[in-house]
Amino acid sequence: MASRRDFLQRGAGLCALGALGAPLSSAARSTGLEPPPDLFDAQLLDIDFWVKPRTLSMVRPQSGERVKVLYWKDGEVIDSAYQELCHILRDVNGRASMPIDPKLFEILWGTQAFIARYGMHQPLEILSGYRTEASNRRLVEEGVPAARKSLHTVGKAADIRIASLNEEVLGGLIRSFRQGGVGYYYRSGPKGGWIHADTGLNRTWKG
Repeated sequence: MASRRDFLQRGAGLCALGALGAPLSSAARSTGLEPPPDLFDAQLLDIDFWVKPRTLSMVRPQSGERVKVLYWKDGEVIDSAYQELCHILRDVNGRASMPIDPKLFEILWGTQAFIARYGMHQPLEILSGYRTEASNRRLVEEGVPAARKSLHTVGKAADIRIASLNEEVLGGLIRSFRQGGVGYYYRSGPKGGWIHADTGLNRTWKG
């Protein structure tokens, strides 16, 4: 687990969106609109943002589970809460779980905590977390977007959605942290698409 010193050093290097105010609210809530081109001017968040206690609120539509748990406080990950988060990110179909990269939880929490500053408190929808090799292979064979060497299989990726944010806004926010890969998956329909976030190489793609 990351020590307080490690976390402070990493937090100082994380970038996020600047003073968005109303532009974020209007672009985020109008899911048919693309954000203005200057929306993602990244600048460092104040260090207080990264050292305050961290609570993650998530829902797993596939299983109907919900969790809201304080998982990090005073520079330490709370093990029981970490285990609970790993469970909700498990492979629901394969009925298996594994330790999730703590850095992934940092990205998920940073995303949720940032939009909370603008009055949006929806839980993160976890569409896919850890996948067994068998589950991932089955998705590939079925033509579902899934890499053969997916970071999902090593607990370093999640496919997520937030009800009030379209793909461009959510993906742009996650990209601004510069902590891994971001995939944009656009879909029509009432639920829309999703964003893939991982802790691998900094890269982006559209699927």
